[in-house]
Amino acid sequence: MESKSKINVLYVDDEENNLYSFKATFRLKYKVFTAINGNDAMDIIRNNDIQIIITDQRMPGMTGVEFLEKVIESHPNPMRILLTGYTDMTAVVEAVNKGKIFYYLNKPWSEKEIDDIIEKAYEIYLNKKEIIEQNSRLELSNEQFEFLLRQKLLS
Repeated sequence: MESKSKINVLYVDDEENNLYSFKATFRLKYKVFTAINGNDAMDIIRNNDIQIIITDQRMPGMTGVEFLEKVIESHPNPMRILLTGYTDMTAVVEAVNKGKIFYYLNKPWSEKEIDDIIEKAYEIYLNKKEIIEQNSRLELSNEQFEFLLRQKLLS
């Protein structure tokens, strides 16, 4: 994918070794942010334009799904990916229904698989962003048209 700026990816995991591994693997291609828990991750999201969020499911204090639900309330635009080392169908269903995830990955992840998913997620992110911008322009045009129409009717 050709772009002038790097994709901002937030990786959330309670295992520090996983955070280091992810950052070491992807730091040259993406702008990688890491957080050891959901609360730290929320601070990063508030202060940065995060486009892709990858979170582990099983973390103390706040599960990945709970974290993603919290993210949606204030920052619905980033694409969300859930990562887990456990086959937990309840978590998968909750992730889809509550966390509105784009993709579900199993640990251990492969570099190629996660790289492909990030690229696909970013493409969708850009498409959604373009649609939102087009809708805004269309709303403005409609408002201007209605104003002109009212002016003409009043003349």
